[in-house]
Order: sequence, then structure tokens, then C-alpha cells
Amino acid sequence: MKRILTSVRDGRGFDVVLVAFPLGFLFLMAGLPLIYNVVMSFQEVDMFSLGTFSRPFVGFKNYTDLFAQPETLPILYNTLIFVTGSIAGQFLIGFGLALFFWVNFPGASWMRGLFLVSWIMPGLVAGAIWNWILSGDFGVLNFILKESGIISGNIFWRSDPHYSLYAVIIANIWLGASFNMILLSVGLAGIPADLYEAAELDGANVWQRFWTITLPMMRSTIGAIVALGLIFTLQQFDLFAAITSGGPNNSSNVTQYWAWDLSFRQYDFAKGATISVIMIVFVMFASVVYVRSTRHEVRG
Repeated sequence: MKRILTSVRDGRGFDVVLVAFPLGFLFLMAGLPLIYNVVMSFQEVDMFSLGTFSRPFVGFKNYTDLFAQPETLPILYNTLIFVTGSIAGQFLIGFGLALFFWVNFPGASWMRGLFLVSWIMPGLVAGAIWNWILSGDFGVLNFILKESGIISGNIFWRSDPHYSLYAVIIANIWLGASFNMILLSVGLAGIPADLYEAAELDGANVWQRFWTITLPMMRSTIGAIVALGLIFTLQQFDLFAAITSGGPNNSSNVTQYWAWDLSFRQYDFAKGATISVIMIVFVMFASVVYVRSTRHEVRG
């Protein structure tokens, strides 16, 4: 013990102490609840046994029962559509905005800051705003589409099973596009300008410079953004609670909202924990992609 204290006092073990405290905090606040959730997915849990850790062990019964339910596969498919549509929309719009502001015209800085309003806005507030925009009777989106001649009658975005999921996707794209824009702007700023000058002297046009310089140089940034987008999208709960509540008839229900509904509305805590464990697998996959995408970054 004296040797440990001496090394800390001399500075040789100070880095270990700095790492030990945040690791201990993470294990206490995140690791233990994660372990508890995984264990609960293999147990029989009800309202009376929720307060104790010792419950009947049922193995993979919760998993088999979950996939035996008729709504499981449609909800997983909704989650796939939601994640794919959200990530693609956020990335394309974010990349377009990053390229637009890369020109650095007068007023670009404060205009770029205005786009960050959507990212810093709480999810429930954004959901309330989009609740009004997507209203079938007096919504702004329907008014714009009708005035543009795209539709002839009102679309009930929130209550129509054919549109309810896409309504949340639209709101989530708006919510996360600015975050993609900022990260992609940082990636664009890190590309040396002399590469473009040399390519232009060689006769490369705009598209050729984009495909041969911009995209290859931003490969790690794009990988990190896609991985973070997957993590953030799988965590998205507020918009579903504010706009559709997973309805109608589970047409806009996704795994993250379903886990909450099973646990805190239907009080089936074991099934809710089972869905969370399945989502953890995808989040871990996204984390591996994120780490592999950023490990080659040069840090000064």
C-alpha cells in the first residue's frame, strides 16, 4: 500500500488514478445497470419480484416468446426503415449543407449557427413542433404540398398507417441533419487546399475532384458519422412519444419505443429488457465501426 501511495505521490501512478475514477464512475452508473438489464432478460420478472435480484431463471424463454409474438417482425422492420431512412436523410442533407457553407460566403458563420437550433432543441419540444407541422387538418406541411400542386387533399401523417412512420423519419432527419453538417464541415476543413489546386491544374472538374479527393479524404469522418447516427437513432424515443405513440396499430412502432411500452405500460419488464439487449448488440456493432473509423486519425 505504501509503495502504491509513493508512486502516486511521485507522479508515476497519477495517470492510473485519473483513469480509475472515470472508469469506476462509468461502471457504477452504466455498467451495473447494463449487467442488471442483461440478467433480467433471462429471468421471470413481474411487479412483485421487480425489487429483488433473485428471480426464477428461464433461460432464453423471453427471447423465444418475444419472436413468437406476431408484432415483433413488423416492429423490427419498422426499426430498420426508421434507422436507414434517418441516417441516409441526415447524412445527405448534412453533407449538402456542409458543402454549401464550405464556400464561406459572407454571413455563412451565423447562418450555420442557426441550423444548430434543431440539434440543441429537446426532443419533446421538436416533437411538439412537428406535431403541429404534420397535422392533417391545419398542418404547414400539407399546406405547402397543396399549394405546390403535389397533393390534392390532406394527408393525415400521424394517424395514417401508410405515413405515420415516415412522419417521424422526417422529424428525426430535421433533428439530426445539423449535427451531421457540423462533423462533415470539420472533415472538409481538414482537407489540404493544395490537393484541389493540383487536381484543377491537371484538368479535373468539380465532380472528379469530389469523387477522387473529397470522399476518399473523408472516409474516416463518414464512417464515424454513420456509426454515431446509428447509435443516436436507436436511442430516439422522444419523437415517437410526442408524434405517434407508436401507432396506429404499431405502424410507427420501433424497438426503443416498444421496450418502454412493454416495461412501463404493460409491466412486462422481462420482455422490455430482452428488446434492450437486442438493441445493445447493434449499438456495440456501431461502436466498433466508430472506433475503427477514428483510429487512423492524426492527433497533434
